[in-house]
Amino acid sequence: MNFLIFAVWGAYLCSLGVYLGNVNMGVNIGSFFAIQGIVSLFMPALMGIVADKWIPAQKLLGICHGLSAIFMTIAGYMGMKYGNEITFGQLFPYYTLSVAFFMPTIALGNSVSYNALTQNGLDTVKAYPPIRVFGTVGFIISMWIVDLTGFKENYMQLFVSAIWGVILAVYSFTLPNCPINKDKKSTSFVEAFGLKAFTLFKNKNMCIFFIFSFLLGMCLQVTNGFAGTFIGDFGKISAYADTFAVKHNIMLTSLSQISETLCILLIPICLKRFGIKKVMLISMFAWVLRFGFFGLGNPSEGVWLFVLSMIVYGVAFDFFNISGSLFVDKNTDVSIRSSAQGVFMMMTNGLGATIGSLCAGAIVNHYVYNPQQADPNFDIMSAWPTAWYIFAGFSFVVAILFAVIFKYKHEPETIIK
Repeated sequence: MNFLIFAVWGAYLCSLGVYLGNVNMGVNIGSFFAIQGIVSLFMPALMGIVADKWIPAQKLLGICHGLSAIFMTIAGYMGMKYGNEITFGQLFPYYTLSVAFFMPTIALGNSVSYNALTQNGLDTVKAYPPIRVFGTVGFIISMWIVDLTGFKENYMQLFVSAIWGVILAVYSFTLPNCPINKDKKSTSFVEAFGLKAFTLFKNKNMCIFFIFSFLLGMCLQVTNGFAGTFIGDFGKISAYADTFAVKHNIMLTSLSQISETLCILLIPICLKRFGIKKVMLISMFAWVLRFGFFGLGNPSEGVWLFVLSMIVYGVAFDFFNISGSLFVDKNTDVSIRSSAQGVFMMMTNGLGATIGSLCAGAIVNHYVYNPQQADPNFDIMSAWPTAWYIFAGFSFVVAILFAVIFKYKHEPETIIK
């Protein structure tokens, strides 16, 4: 299940920017990634409520992936029909509908996983991370498929994503059943409509945790949206045009996911030993390095800095995304766990990713693309580092604020105080 969920995403997440640049929609990259955040404002929470109260999570997972695959197929067809003449209005609506049904499946997948492990008497903190590794493996394989086939340059990556989605839609109905809350005694509006998970904001520590999840979520899609395009832009300089990094920029960025597979296995150890606060801080400072190394590197003599950026990504992503999901699971009642995972997704891949993608797009357009449009001779490669340093500075400020504001005393025997 984890393999297939992330294979669906990996087919286009890191290469979509390359395709959009090739069809003259480079200035719209921020919008395409922001829409993932916009739909995550409500779809994960909404689907979480449905999974808690009406449709078992594993079945809803299959329904969502089936619909997502249909709309991604239509988006791919539009790309095939109109070629390089495709417009924003012809592609964006179908892409939006597809990601609207995909984004809730990450949280639903977490719920299905935790439910299956708990039913079998396993400790989710120890058992889940090694299973989640297969999600990253699926993501990497999809990235390599679109890179080695040349699909990263065109609409075919959308069809690859749709094929994975159809397979998962069918497979989901064979997964262990997840219970739904059949309590008919609920009379309050909050309970009747499954909004109880939002009462977690009344808890000071959980509220602060969700706020910083939002802030850190602003970093999530920045490199997914712009790293491939950034490295590919070096191809405009003859000294870098024939380097491996430029020719296979998507394979290079897949080192991030390879690092992720290793870092996932560190989560149980780090959570038990250091606690959620220190683990989150490690993630935040890793984001600083992730962006900073991009600003300093190049595809030739500086390619080692790109490699370092890929390595620290595993820590930056896993120590926040997966540890945060486990934190939420352990800190919520079983009756609202799917809803709570939806709220976490809403704050990270919803509010955070939306605002982060829009801000990142505005920064890149201001420093890179707008000056280039005004002056074709403008050296955009001298402008890219400024954008990366701004992203790194933001991550650094968030880390310092989190260290000061989030009060947490770790107890080694448990994950949550």
